[in-house]
Amino acid sequence: MTADQHEDYSVVPDGHSSRGRLERILRRGEFAITAELNPPDSADPNEVYERGGVFDGWVDGINATDGSGANCHMSSVGICALLTRVGYAPIMQISCRDRNRIAIQGDVLGAAAMGVSNILCLTGDGVQAGDQPGAKPVFDFDCMSLLETIRTMRDEGRFLSGRKITDPPRVFLGAAINPFAPPYDFRPLRLKKKIEAGAQFVQSQYCYDIPMLREYMKRVCDMGLHEKCYILIGVGPLASAKTARWIRSNVPGVHIPDNIISRLEGAENQKQEGKRLCIDLMQEIRDIEGVSGIHVMAYRQEEFVADIVHASGVLKDRRPWKRELNPGDAAAIEFAEREAEKLAAADT
Repeated sequence: MTADQHEDYSVVPDGHSSRGRLERILRRGEFAITAELNPPDSADPNEVYERGGVFDGWVDGINATDGSGANCHMSSVGICALLTRVGYAPIMQISCRDRNRIAIQGDVLGAAAMGVSNILCLTGDGVQAGDQPGAKPVFDFDCMSLLETIRTMRDEGRFLSGRKITDPPRVFLGAAINPFAPPYDFRPLRLKKKIEAGAQFVQSQYCYDIPMLREYMKRVCDMGLHEKCYILIGVGPLASAKTARWIRSNVPGVHIPDNIISRLEGAENQKQEGKRLCIDLMQEIRDIEGVSGIHVMAYRQEEFVADIVHASGVLKDRRPWKRELNPGDAAAIEFAEREAEKLAAADT
């Protein structure tokens, strides 16, 4: 039995902002692992349970993306509602692109009422990046004003209008960072601004350049920012050298050095080498001063996350824990029973 199983998740501990497990892990000084769920193009809850199930026992929080890349999928708040039913700790992403301040503040209250404890604030990609470029962008907020708004709702118990909130949302606030995009000298200052706006944890873009990360973290630590915010560094397995080249050329802010591509090109099995590379990166990142955890983004390779986390050893003897199912959720229970049957069959 882990330490988590002795905790009462019905209360907010002293000095905490939420009831959530992710915040408790980080405040205890333990190394945290989060991962990103690939949202379904479906209304079937089982697709969410199955996609979340591959992370079970290996991550402390699951990101539910909000129209990532300006493409439509099941909503972040819908995915979070389903994940909370089965005891996971979702991180609800909110993009400022699609909703105005009235809708966003309502979504924050609704999510908190359903048990969502973590919110990641994003400005969001422009609509031209997605498959419906004729959509009308909103951008009533940017990430800074969104952080400030949710912090106001939580800490002052009021909407932006000044109207009182009777029971404020108890949430742990996060934001995104990108240490690997120019101007590099500005990146620690940008983090400082996000912390001042309310960010308590941050997740970074993919890291494939450890020397660049070390330089960034040195500046962050010199400024004392690692003591004010928990920093989780993004990693992900690369399927091939061709994939790496495409990402480097087409995904803004992702820096993949030539030596990484050469390593993949020289491998007999490039997909397996991509996994090995991800494991190596995690082990190096784990020992960098100021880093509090790792955010694994394994797009269309989510089934590898458990193996990668296990092989990296970054959790040491700690394994994240999943709460029991909500007895009222028939679909979740049916899914769990199917998984138990698979395990039993494998043992025979």
